[in-house]
Amino acid sequence: MSAESHPTLPPVRLHSDAELARDALGAPLFARAVRLARWAGPATRVGVGGELAADQLPGAAAHLGLDADDEDAAGYASQAWRVAVDTGLVDVTEPEEDADAEGPGKAGEEPHGTAAPGEDLALVTGGAPGDVLALWRAALETVLADAAVPDLEDLVDALDAGGEIDFDRLDWNPGREADFLDEVLANLYLLTAAEGGAADRPIPLPVLAASMVVPDGMGEPSDAVLEQVSDAMMRLDDQFRQLEPIGLVEFRPVDEELMAQADEDVPRGGREADDEDVSRYGMVRLTPLGLYGIRARMLEAGVEAPAVGELAGKGADALLDAVSTYPEHAAQAEIEQWMAGREPADAVAELLAAARGDDEGGPLRRLRCQQALALAGPEAESAVRSVLDEAELGGLARVWLAEHGVADVPAPAPEMVFWLTVDTIAAQLAADGETEELPLLMETLTAHHAGFFEKVWRVEHPSTVQVLEAMGRLHPDRKTAKEARRAAFKARSRKP
Repeated sequence: MSAESHPTLPPVRLHSDAELARDALGAPLFARAVRLARWAGPATRVGVGGELAADQLPGAAAHLGLDADDEDAAGYASQAWRVAVDTGLVDVTEPEEDADAEGPGKAGEEPHGTAAPGEDLALVTGGAPGDVLALWRAALETVLADAAVPDLEDLVDALDAGGEIDFDRLDWNPGREADFLDEVLANLYLLTAAEGGAADRPIPLPVLAASMVVPDGMGEPSDAVLEQVSDAMMRLDDQFRQLEPIGLVEFRPVDEELMAQADEDVPRGGREADDEDVSRYGMVRLTPLGLYGIRARMLEAGVEAPAVGELAGKGADALLDAVSTYPEHAAQAEIEQWMAGREPADAVAELLAAARGDDEGGPLRRLRCQQALALAGPEAESAVRSVLDEAELGGLARVWLAEHGVADVPAPAPEMVFWLTVDTIAAQLAADGETEELPLLMETLTAHHAGFFEKVWRVEHPSTVQVLEAMGRLHPDRKTAKEARRAAFKARSRKP
C-alpha cells in the first residue's frame, strides 16, 4: 500500500483482539482451512506445489459439508487447502521431482507427497488472540494474491505455444494488478475512516470505483471516464466476491440484471437516486476484522494509520498535538479514552499546561483542550482557576467556570476578550477551514463589542492578521467586512 498516496489517515475504532479473533475464526474460508488442517493425515496426498491431488478434492469437499453436485465445491476445497498450507496450518512434504515409477505408489502414478496438521494449528484453540489474528492475516495475503489474478479462462487463452503467458495479450500486469487492489483497499479504508472510522456504513461500488478513476477536481465526468468507472466496477465486483469469504468485507454484488444492460448508466456523483437504486450497483463495507487487517497492512507499508485509544498512555502534549488533526468525532473519542484513565483534576492541569503556546498550532490545541475540559466535573475547578490570569488560558478558563455555574469569577479584561476572539476564530479556521457556520460565529463574537475592529487589530496574537483577513471575506455584514479588511491592513502594517 502506498504511503505516498495516504501519508496520514483519520483514526479508526478497532474492536478488541479477542473480538477480532472470534471474527477471524468465524470467517468461512478461514474456518474451512482449519477444518481441512484437522482432516489432513497419512493418507492425504499432495502434488509438487503442495496442492491436494485431484482425487482427494471430493473427499475434502465432503468433509467441509459442501454439496457434491455443486460444480464449485472442488474449487472451494482447493482454495481452503491452499490457505491452510500458506498459513502453516498444514505441513506438506512435496514429492521429489525426479521420482520414478519404482518409487512410492503404483507404477504409472504421478509422484505425490504427504500432508499432516502443522504446528500452528494448535494456536487456533490454544494460542492468544494475537496468534489467531497472525494466522488470519497470512490467510488474507493468500486471498489478496488470488484476487489480483485474472480468470483462469483468460489465462488459458493467453498461453502461447511454449506454455508461457502472453501478458500483453492478456492486458494484465501482475504488479499493476496488485497495486490496483492495494489502492482500492486503501481508498475503502479512507472512506470508512472519513465516515467515523467504525466500519458501520456500506460504500456504493460506483463511489469506490470513481475514487480510482476520476481525477481530482474533475467536474462532470466525460463518457470515456464513466466507461472506465464501469470497467473498474466490474473488476471490483469480481474481487470483492473473492474477498468476502475471508471476512474482509461484507459485499452486495452488482445486480446481474444491470450487468446484462450494457447501455445502463452508472450512477454519477450528484445524480439523485434512492438507496435501493444505488445498492443495485453494488455495496461494500469493511468489516471490523477487515478494518483491522487493512490497517495492519498499511502500517507495514509505512502509512500512518492511527487507531482510537493509542494515545491513552501518552502525555497531554502528545494528545493535543495528535487530536488537533483529527475530525471532530475522532478527537472526541480519543479524548474520552485519555480522560477515562486519569484523575480529573490531574488530567485538567496537564491539559492546560499542554495548551499553552504562541505557535501556529496553539489555537487548535486550546480548542481541543476546551473540548476535553467539557468532560471534567467540579473537581477540576481548582486547576482551572489557577490559569485565570494567563492571557492564553484565562478566557478559556472563564468559559468553563461560567458553564459550571461557579461564583466569584472575575470579569476578563477587554484585551483578554479580544485575544480569545482571535484565538477562537483561528482555531475554527485551522480545524475546519472556511465553513458555512463560520460567518455566524464571527457575527456573534463581534456583535456585542462597539468599536471591535478599532481594538482587535492591536491584539498580540500570531493569527491576528489571518483572522481579520478571513473576517473581511466571510463576515455576513458588508460594512463590518470592510472594517475587518481595514483592520487587517493596520495589523499587517504594524508587524516589523
